[in-house]
Amino acid sequence: MKACVRFLHKRKNLLYCDVFSQSLSAQTSDQFRRHLTYNPGLRTSSDGLESAQANYTTDLAEEASKRKLGVTINQDLFLDVLGSTATKREAKAYLSRFGLINSAFQSEKPQRYKTKDVGVNLGNLYLPIRAVDNNPIFSQSPAQPRFTSESIQSLHIALVKIRAPQCIDNTTLQGVGHTLSQLSQLGLSCVVVVDYEDGRKRKDVDTTQLAIEQADRIVEAIDAYGGQGARRLDSVIGVSSVNEQVLPSVRVRGAVEVTHRNLLLASLRRGMTPVIAPIGFSSKTQKLAPVKADEVVLALTREFAGIQTKALAEEDPEKVAEKIIALQKQVSLDRIIVLDPLGGIPSTDRTHGSHVFINLEQEYDAIRRDLLSVRSTTFQVPKGSVSFPPADNASSAFTMSNPFSKFLARETATPRHSHMEYDVPLESESDNASFKIHAQNLDLLRGSLALLPPSSSAFLTTPDAVANSESRPPQASQGPRVRTRRRRNPLIHNLLTDKPIFSSSLPSNRSPDPAAQASHLVITSSPATFFKRGMPVSIIPDPLEQTWTPPTPSNPAVDISDPRIDIPRLVHLIEDSFNRKLDVPHYLSRIKNHIAGIIIAGEYEGGALLTWETPPGFPADDPNHMVPYLDKFAVLKRSQGAGGVADIVFKAMVRDCFPSGVCWRSRMDNPVNKWYFERAKGTWKMPGSNWTMFWTTEGVEWGRELFLDYEAVCKAVVPSWADKKNVVD
Repeated sequence: MKACVRFLHKRKNLLYCDVFSQSLSAQTSDQFRRHLTYNPGLRTSSDGLESAQANYTTDLAEEASKRKLGVTINQDLFLDVLGSTATKREAKAYLSRFGLINSAFQSEKPQRYKTKDVGVNLGNLYLPIRAVDNNPIFSQSPAQPRFTSESIQSLHIALVKIRAPQCIDNTTLQGVGHTLSQLSQLGLSCVVVVDYEDGRKRKDVDTTQLAIEQADRIVEAIDAYGGQGARRLDSVIGVSSVNEQVLPSVRVRGAVEVTHRNLLLASLRRGMTPVIAPIGFSSKTQKLAPVKADEVVLALTREFAGIQTKALAEEDPEKVAEKIIALQKQVSLDRIIVLDPLGGIPSTDRTHGSHVFINLEQEYDAIRRDLLSVRSTTFQVPKGSVSFPPADNASSAFTMSNPFSKFLARETATPRHSHMEYDVPLESESDNASFKIHAQNLDLLRGSLALLPPSSSAFLTTPDAVANSESRPPQASQGPRVRTRRRRNPLIHNLLTDKPIFSSSLPSNRSPDPAAQASHLVITSSPATFFKRGMPVSIIPDPLEQTWTPPTPSNPAVDISDPRIDIPRLVHLIEDSFNRKLDVPHYLSRIKNHIAGIIIAGEYEGGALLTWETPPGFPADDPNHMVPYLDKFAVLKRSQGAGGVADIVFKAMVRDCFPSGVCWRSRMDNPVNKWYFERAKGTWKMPGSNWTMFWTTEGVEWGRELFLDYEAVCKAVVPSWADKKNVVD
């Protein structure tokens, strides 16, 4: 990673030097023309001319110093966040995604004039005339730059929605503005949408005034950190009577639309951050009216995705397709970011109360059903408030920011007197409103990502987590594991890695724990949720319909000839992942009548094949000694390290298929072992072999019989590789 950073440092120095020299010469010439523009108030005496020249030289020096300082800050920010946050693979993916490697190489190539070879020494005949090129042009107005199609590059955009900014204090909002300006410096231009919705009912006039005031606050917060700053755009949103959708999850058309695309893109190309208040102009009523911020986000998503809202029936479909492709080449909407004081989508299987990663294709229906079921629950509690004792660790304040955690705390805690009291209202209306907002956020992100390519993603977190990312944790006076590392900025980390703060397949007791982090001062995680449109997951048999249990005469094992299993694609997945040829006949004969089930992610991008195995010396159908065994866990090379395919498959295995536990083995020199170690409940390096045994079952180390069954199975499985280069055990 250090070598990668040194390489980037060298490339960035060359890039910035070249760009800086070119911009300096261009701006110097431009300023010289401005100073030579006719001004009737300018004195023509020698004193006046010397004074003007002195002021001109001073201005140039100051501007050059500011530009040099800005370049240094951008370069330091780039190298700092890239070197401390991203791995080598993630850094390479980020640089290739945003085209920084190509631009660095192109900047190193000097522009040389080519002489025409005609076989005769013509000297400098075909070289440019220096006197013509270097002389300034005297004109009344600045010269317009030449238009070249190569200068128009694809914009990488993040669409940011900030909910209830009127509830955010100025210090927090300043921190949010700082982070958004850093995203722009790192190549991700932001478009901010203000969402004033806080549950209160207001008149349209008051709502319009509130939206404009909060938009101005956000502009001021971004402008405070230099750069091109931000600008409030008031005339880009329109309201029409069209409100159609092709599919329930795809809002191709809506009543809110973008009316001035060029105005929006012009601000982005100038490096500015457009801030849009949810106010639309109706051509029918000729009035401005407040609209829903979610509708504005969907309208901007459709516009950036190149989806036309006013397609005519007589238009040629081929021309429409070409126009959409041309629009998509101009911009790339990479992120949908929602900053909500409520944080991520609530979850019951995480200590901090929010989902880490949501694969929308697989989990949307179940999560939304859970949110609505909790919301519809009627809490029979008295009005008023009750005091709770202070928590023994620092997780109380963290978890109480989540409405689901509040509900659990109210239902399980016993009120008692204490020297410190936490007043928590026990009214179900506020909880219902919170879960309604969570469901709306889930619907918004699903609808937005459905319009975008699979590479786009969404991120939901709190303004506090984004604003406080640069603060160092408080000092501690005890504990040998005191650390003072900076907390990771969730948005910067997501930009560089396109991943959540930590893996979603980690066990709940292995994920960052707010209590342990507060006591040892390690990097804390925020209540954030990462979204991908993702991929469907096929589980054979479906655990919701048939529990994965040991085979019996009435419930036989899965047949490998099941029409739902594509054997050629499954073999290709295994061979591509392991980079070895499989002895297919031997493998199929070995797992025949032993298959517990198969998990397939997407179009065979990843998968797991699990079997029922019996230790040697026991009958093959002995249910008391039959153990679940992970025979193959595979991910295509092109999907490894990206998209969360491995996390999706592993979560399905331990959460849906074998929640009680499963065992598997891996070579001791397998580079994936670190990933296995983080997710297994226990491991054992089997003596006299080159295998490491893993399991996710609780209490295996205390049950000698189960441990011996696991060990015997892991030693007895015969590899099925065509090269016959089996590991010597």
